[in-house]
Amino acid sequence: MVMTAGKVLVVEDEPDLREILIYNLKREGFTVYASGDGWESLLIAQREKPDVVLLDLMLPTMDGLEVCRKLRAQASYGVHVIIVSARKQEEDILRGLELGADDYVGKPFSLKEIVARIRTVLRRVPAGTTHRNPDEIISHPPLSLSTASHEVHLEKIPIQLTATEYRLLHLLMSQPGRIFNRQQMLAQVGEQRAHLTGRNIDVHVRALRRKFGHHAAMIDTARGVGYRFVPNPIESPSPAPAC
Repeated sequence: MVMTAGKVLVVEDEPDLREILIYNLKREGFTVYASGDGWESLLIAQREKPDVVLLDLMLPTMDGLEVCRKLRAQASYGVHVIIVSARKQEEDILRGLELGADDYVGKPFSLKEIVARIRTVLRRVPAGTTHRNPDEIISHPPLSLSTASHEVHLEKIPIQLTATEYRLLHLLMSQPGRIFNRQQMLAQVGEQRAHLTGRNIDVHVRALRRKFGHHAAMIDTARGVGYRFVPNPIESPSPAPAC
């Protein structure tokens, strides 16, 4: 008997492609739900709490980017989102990553690649898991990060991060003051296969800085090199731009 490898919601409006994905993901041991509609996919996600959502962008009733944004807002347990789209322009990819997608796969794609991408994101921060590792709190007031609960607090208020943002912040906070270049950061947070390589890091840094508000300077730009975490920076009135 094949053990379930996790729950996947396929959101794809092309019936033939949707059925191919359902069939092959089930063969790989995944529990699969499916929808060809933006609004319906949100209802299914709310009810079934999938580990991964494969999300097309061109959908009826609601654009896939808006679905991604709403998934991030409603799925407090940490669902992984992989955008699968024929729209491969850089602005589409950047927008998807900024809205919290964990990965972006262009069409056409191979089924082996899709399965590999799903397994890769599931190895990162397990979505919806009840497992807890020995707790470690990394604290650099006003920011703290828990490795057990994967929670981040700023001024004692929880802030919601995507799985990639969490891993990136954990790397930087664990070695304050050290400058990491983009390739080191990609390797450490498991983004070797990400569509935009180094540009991906810049997108996630911008997203973190926006969430940090006037504490954005804690993530400092080493121009031409990369980024570092600064525990006690001079506060800035607005997020600093990514290099």
